[in-house]
Amino acid sequence: MTELLEVKLYFAYTSPFTYLALAPAYELERTHRVRVRFIPYGINIRKVYGPLDNAEADRRKVRYLYLDARRIAKQYGLTIYPPKKIFSARLAFYGGLFAEKQGRFRPYADRVFERFWKHALDVEDRAAIAGLIREVGLDEAEFLRYAETDARADLDACFAAADRDEIFGVPTFVVEGEPFWGEDRLEWVIKKLDAMGLRR
Repeated sequence: MTELLEVKLYFAYTSPFTYLALAPAYELERTHRVRVRFIPYGINIRKVYGPLDNAEADRRKVRYLYLDARRIAKQYGLTIYPPKKIFSARLAFYGGLFAEKQGRFRPYADRVFERFWKHALDVEDRAAIAGLIREVGLDEAEFLRYAETDARADLDACFAAADRDEIFGVPTFVVEGEPFWGEDRLEWVIKKLDAMGLRR
């Protein structure tokens, strides 16, 4: 059996464009001999876009990005409501890392993305994340122990990998060291995989 090529996907639950890239990323495994590895990555939104909590801040670019995201989401039948504040996804990342170790990343991630972007999930709420862990068939108490012990080191290792790959934003696909930033670069990812003879 031919070994699958690893395609890295640096992502964030609080990135609307990562949400838009999710289903197409899953599809890559069906169309090509690849395995997509989802790697959490956090960006400092205030550093990139300014103090968005400040009423005086210039939010034009951010408003436009959400407008774009919602236009694309409509094509996919997805709902994206812009968040009312800047959220830390650290706890949700812990949940994803835990679910990945148990082979339940995708059902967990699907729920986080869908509910967060419908304003039906607070990714900073410990009980809510633990509830999702339980919902996908995993042990809630075991997750909470993980969140208090190994989770931070595991997440730091993901951020260190992002630094090595020179990641600056999400979603970013990396194919054999070549980065493709944005859900709209997926076509280029596919062309590269096709050129490598990986089409199923």
